[in-house]
Amino acid sequence: MTDESIGDDGSRLPEWTPPAIDRGKAHPARIYDYLLGGKDNFEVDREAAEVALKLMPELRGMARVNRAFLGRAVRHLAEAGITQFLDIGSGTPGPGNTGEVARRVHPDASVVYVDYDPIVSAHSRAMLAGADPARTAILQADVREPKTILDNGSVHSVLDFDRPIAVLMVAVLHFVSDDEDAHGIAAQFVDALAPGSGLAVSHAAEGHEPGKFGAARKGWNNATSQLVLRDREEFGRFFIGTELLEPGVVFIPGWRPDHELTAEERGLDYGHAGVGIKR
Repeated sequence: MTDESIGDDGSRLPEWTPPAIDRGKAHPARIYDYLLGGKDNFEVDREAAEVALKLMPELRGMARVNRAFLGRAVRHLAEAGITQFLDIGSGTPGPGNTGEVARRVHPDASVVYVDYDPIVSAHSRAMLAGADPARTAILQADVREPKTILDNGSVHSVLDFDRPIAVLMVAVLHFVSDDEDAHGIAAQFVDALAPGSGLAVSHAAEGHEPGKFGAARKGWNNATSQLVLRDREEFGRFFIGTELLEPGVVFIPGWRPDHELTAEERGLDYGHAGVGIKR
């Protein structure tokens, strides 16, 4: 018996792929997976990514440095003593995922992965099927509806909100429009956290060539979520209620790099990153 079938668009689909998947719409998590060289994407996702890449070849590098930021942020927060992680907009938990990094520091770390794409959630469950259910949970939910995450029983079965939790919003809030109150959403999560909790965020921005990233958004015209660029000041507002750790708000590769940045990485300033601690 094969573990794959052929989808309507010619993509190979694992047996566990949910049947009610709209393969006519690209999805940010699967576009991101493609940019990282993953296989958990459909033809429509690849087409959207290629449209964007023609206008902005740096997108592959941005995906790579963004994933690296996630690892550094998780490692730092774990080394600071946090053992609980809520990864919102997690995408598929491939190599270097939140649990893998956190458990190098704390083998008993607890992690909840949240994504609103049903195929991402299904794949995450398949990949993490052997994980300890007392320490790991997968939730299909939308960051735009914080209460569906914060009030979820599965989340509370893994995470203790009376103790510090690291909330990770890496490359997700730029898919939330101003009308959907991206800053208010971040504030709801911060308000729900105990003192000592962390907030790690990365977000797309214009960079040193204004208009370039904006033009590349054409690749998302057929996606389920559009890309919203925010400047440094707007990005900094996500950390209201927390104390920003050094070096504050910086371009993504520049947040506590673990090596000397290459010329390519120094040019990848099309996004901001920061980590805050709730006092």
